[in-house]
Amino acid sequence: MLVSSPVTKSPARAINPDALQALHGKVLGDCNAGIGGLLAFMGDKLGLFRLLAAAGPLTANQMAAQAGVNERLVREWLSAVAAAGYVKYEPEGELFEVTPEQAVVFAAEGHPAFMQGPIDLIYSLYHDEPQLRDAFRHGRGVRWGDHNACLFCSTERFFGPLYRSSIVGEWLPAIDGLIETLRNGADVADVGCGLGTSALIMAGVFPASRFAGFDNHVASIDSARRAATEAGLNGRVRFEAAAAKEYTGEFDLICFFDSLHDMGDPVGAVAHAKERLKPGGIVMLVEPYAEDRLEDNLSSARAPVSRFFYAASTLACVPGSQAQEVGLALGAQAGPRRLTAVLHEAGFDRVRIAARTAMNLVVEARV
Repeated sequence: MLVSSPVTKSPARAINPDALQALHGKVLGDCNAGIGGLLAFMGDKLGLFRLLAAAGPLTANQMAAQAGVNERLVREWLSAVAAAGYVKYEPEGELFEVTPEQAVVFAAEGHPAFMQGPIDLIYSLYHDEPQLRDAFRHGRGVRWGDHNACLFCSTERFFGPLYRSSIVGEWLPAIDGLIETLRNGADVADVGCGLGTSALIMAGVFPASRFAGFDNHVASIDSARRAATEAGLNGRVRFEAAAAKEYTGEFDLICFFDSLHDMGDPVGAVAHAKERLKPGGIVMLVEPYAEDRLEDNLSSARAPVSRFFYAASTLACVPGSQAQEVGLALGAQAGPRRLTAVLHEAGFDRVRIAARTAMNLVVEARV
């Protein structure tokens, strides 16, 4: 008869009460942030922040009457968002209002500091948790089109204000001579264009140039076409449902705005772009800012932005890449070294980091 040896357990490590208290407080803060995001989401959908920005200060009764909502619930909501620091409460008169800064963050659609877009994105990803949990087990990823539909609009709402403030003002000027080329008239491709925001921004500023947006998500292309019609830009902007290795045409500039890291085969996508460039053409990558080493991204200076991008990458970007062929899964914090390596492997001789901003890296590639 075989007698198994007793399992020897390592002595439990002593708990540092100060470290425990600090971690407990941090997680409690994160829990408050999580539930506060849901409160902010509801306030946005019900128009409550916009009402306070336009008509405040208001009592709970006045707000309920003007918004057409239940007074008891809106009074509790106001108390909750006041406790979160999202609105201001004045005890005299029991009035609620938003400061100018709160109005920008929660009610100023399109402002670079507007935060309802990221809140929308988080809300949509919570809906996808069951299939994301399964993806951890089987490793086959989750296709972009299989996400909750709210993700597509929330991504545009998140990135749109940044694109409107940065594409023409910061990113394109970072590449020598590019603004002049676009003013004189160029053919431009926007690969992984989503709802078409980036292509439409450029088309609105450079009337002599022609723009084509490509994305493999048909519903997004349909939305982009409607947006082009509404903007009166159909003559100079076209949108086609096509994968990153399948579109046709020749271009002076091929852009990847926050899209390359989502692709299953980023090397193949960039190699295809190389084949579609006219002589002297340029590939421009815009990717979320990251350093090359994890420890640098975890530094106190980078942590808030990196924390968000690593989380979004875990729940959307990496699973999306894994659901495609190759499934390289660069992730949203790839960093300059990995991005440069992808471009070199695809056949580009000259690669440089053209700009580093608080949120983005701009990479220029030429043959």
